[in-house]
Amino acid sequence: MSLTERYFLKPEERLKSRKAIDTLFAKGKSFSNYPFRILWRSADEPGGLKAGFTASSKNFKKATDRNRIKRLIRESYRLQKTELQNITEDNGKSLHVFFIYVGKELPDYDEVYGKTGIILKRLIKQISGNAE
Repeated sequence: MSLTERYFLKPEERLKSRKAIDTLFAKGKSFSNYPFRILWRSADEPGGLKAGFTASSKNFKKATDRNRIKRLIRESYRLQKTELQNITEDNGKSLHVFFIYVGKELPDYDEVYGKTGIILKRLIKQISGNAE
């Protein structure tokens, strides 16, 4: 039996509520790290970490392309979110994050994985800066 850690992205960790998404777009903070634009919002109520993912139908006409991009982002996020998740749980806050893919070409997994890691480190830095 293996003792490796397992990573999940459960349905409770996905940002699906229309009200929460609208609030995030209206009151959230954002930054860009090409080919992503990130919207995030921290709140004092407990709720954990929730994330949403999208790719523009303006740039990608085929749904299969948009689904592939979202699948790549979800997978790289799932594997790298543990540090961010631990910080939100330790602080007893909730964090909503929305990944928007704004690039115009189909990415490969290595590019998405690298950029997601950079984005999550930046989020941790910004959350830690706001907490102090």
